Amino acid sequence: MRLIITGGAGFIGSNLILHMLQKYDHLHILNIDKLTYASDLKYLEGVKDRDRYTFSKTDLVDRPAVKNVVQRFNPDGVIHLAAESHVDNSITGPEPFVFSNIVGTFNILEECRQLWTAQKRIQLGRFHHVSTDEVYGQLGDEGFFTESTPYAPNSPYSATKAGSDFLVRAYHHTYGMNVVTTNCSNNFGPHQHEEKLIPTVIRTALAGKPIPVYGRGQNVRDWLYVLDHCRALDLAYHDGLSGQTYNIGGRNEWKNLDLVREICSILNEQIGNGPDGDYNNLITFVTDRPGHDFRYAIDASKIENELGWRHEMEFREALEETIMWYAARYRG
Repeated sequence: MRLIITGGAGFIGSNLILHMLQKYDHLHILNIDKLTYASDLKYLEGVKDRDRYTFSKTDLVDRPAVKNVVQRFNPDGVIHLAAESHVDNSITGPEPFVFSNIVGTFNILEECRQLWTAQKRIQLGRFHHVSTDEVYGQLGDEGFFTESTPYAPNSPYSATKAGSDFLVRAYHHTYGMNVVTTNCSNNFGPHQHEEKLIPTVIRTALAGKPIPVYGRGQNVRDWLYVLDHCRALDLAYHDGLSGQTYNIGGRNEWKNLDLVREICSILNEQIGNGPDGDYNNLITFVTDRPGHDFRYAIDASKIENELGWRHEMEFREALEETIMWYAARYRG
């Protein structure tokens, strides 16, 4: 089977490629990535010479380039992860998010539609669109996002992801395209860019610098280990019903401040006590970002009940492994 994974040099994409190549002997993967600041091919050095892995440096916004690579590779399926994803960057500069997340999704979606229609397999080729829980907006102190929660995006990032979700939905209902969409909660684990919360805490703590926490740190996120997410993506791609959406979450809510304190405590245990005997002394509250959603939490019952997925890694164990991976990277 010939599978395109877009954004495969990024955080989730690189972990997914490693997972899929290890699990499936029959798979040939084409990794399409434009290699932005958040991408790194070093994460895939272990597979770059395999016969079943190919890389193409392609910007999905470049329609002729997308057409060329899709026609040449002739995929049986696509798992579409490529996106601009950092909320803060979308606030200061939203334009790249519109192009990458909406136009880029349209280009790869349309080129696959044209190819599979010409080959009379529009209902056979699968297009798996990977999205975020942020399209649902925010929750109060109670409740969970489900697949039927109305969309209410509050940042340019989440608005562009919502737009791409709707495009994929429309291609299923209009053209009969075989699509599945997954919306996940906050991921953590190896290969994540240092701008994200957990790598930022580890990096600044080990450097002895102030650890920035937005507002009073009371915003709540549901954290999902990236390898558990990859297993869910694998299941949704292979076994998900066409036209369906599956929410993927860790059932693992943390206030930002509590999570930062947990990371500092693990650093104290595993690395040695930080400045003045405790990395927690570095925590610094900074001005909250505009439109900061209060709480996200996912009800993953659908993918659990229908596809049999469960998260496998205990949070503390996964967090410790993640911290040590970054510690090795940041300390040389």
